[in-house]
Amino acid sequence: MEPITYSKDLPLFFSIFIFVYLLGYLFIFNKWTPETRPLASSCLISLLHGVSAVVLATNALFSDPNRGFSSVNTRSQNSVLDFSSAYFLADLVHLAVFPSPAGGDSLFAAHHAAVLFVFLTCRYMVAHGACALLALLVVAEATSACQNTWTLADARGKDAPLAVSLHRFVTVPFYASYSVCRCVIAPLLIVKMTWFYVSGGADDVIPRWVWVSWTVVIVTAVTVSILWIWNLWVLFFQERYSKFTKKVK
Repeated sequence: MEPITYSKDLPLFFSIFIFVYLLGYLFIFNKWTPETRPLASSCLISLLHGVSAVVLATNALFSDPNRGFSSVNTRSQNSVLDFSSAYFLADLVHLAVFPSPAGGDSLFAAHHAAVLFVFLTCRYMVAHGACALLALLVVAEATSACQNTWTLADARGKDAPLAVSLHRFVTVPFYASYSVCRCVIAPLLIVKMTWFYVSGGADDVIPRWVWVSWTVVIVTAVTVSILWIWNLWVLFFQERYSKFTKKVK
């Protein structure tokens, strides 16, 4: 078992995310409206995190021959946990400094704080179970590129024809891929992981209260994601139905 160490990765990654956020806010999106610049900058670091996390987490998982739901964290797996923790910390700063006019920040902040609890306890308290969390991270972030493109295009507004076309183009692929990942793959993985823990497979290395709290956070997050994408599909088909009825009339 590797000793639990407090590496410099977390502050380093946090600095990188803050730098990229400021790069987006001050330069890349400096001509956007005051309301959309913070959101666009947040999407930029989300995009950086999502794409990178999928690659890094996949590599960390497949490079571990002893991977399992209760296996000891490897150095590369701990690095990915630090990387993702740094992103959620940086985005929490964004939420604190630039509250959204549309609201909903409390839900996002609660999500970020809960995920941070899961990652940090895995990384710095029990030093086991990263494989389970990183597998879920890969599933969760697999749609990051499509989702952030969709969000950025929507934020750009209807006054930008290219953004409108891009938003229309990515909507169905994003909804479909997100639905598969969050409504099918993630629940199957959660059931398998939870059954392993309930059966006592990790009792000797992960305290019961820890994996129970992980499960509660993960199930809650996935449930909210399912409700969110369901609502988007409902709105999507309502719009299509409305346009169809207008054509018929």
